[in-house]
Amino acid sequence: MPEKPTILDHQLVAESRLFGIERLQLRFANGEERVYERLRTPRIPAVLVVAVKDNGNVLLVREYACGTHSYQLALPKGAMDGHETVFEAANRELMEEAGHGGRKFTELKALSMSPGYMGHMIHVVMAEDLFEKSLPGDEPEPLEVVEHPLEDIDRLLAMEDFTEARSLAALYMVRDIMRNRK
Repeated sequence: MPEKPTILDHQLVAESRLFGIERLQLRFANGEERVYERLRTPRIPAVLVVAVKDNGNVLLVREYACGTHSYQLALPKGAMDGHETVFEAANRELMEEAGHGGRKFTELKALSMSPGYMGHMIHVVMAEDLFEKSLPGDEPEPLEVVEHPLEDIDRLLAMEDFTEARSLAALYMVRDIMRNRK
């Protein structure tokens, strides 16, 4: 593993209510120096839930995505409350966004979104043995819940409103797990 660069200087160059932009002056092990910028985000752990129904379908939600100013189809997800475990947060988000709870949870992996300029990580969790249960969430409008066959990821890829890479990676991981169980 290469030696990490030394941070010679860092400055907060812009800040909003949720984000900051930080400029870093770095020195690499070979003596080269560079200036990098990164999006500084709060270190709030988050979960992404692949809810697998007994029939092999997964639950997706269609909600407004401010970054692309569009409605996007993706897996249920959200920030963990300070006191929650990964599984508690996954179950709560599933109930709030998809109207289902789960009795069996498996953490698969923590994924980054863009590690070159952002430190945010999200825990991918598979939920099984589902049951119907809703909790009020923090979304500004009701979410559309879409049930989709896990084995038909190609059809999802063809849809204009399915673009979130984290959801795609999580679906492939769970599809492979389910195939190996057979």
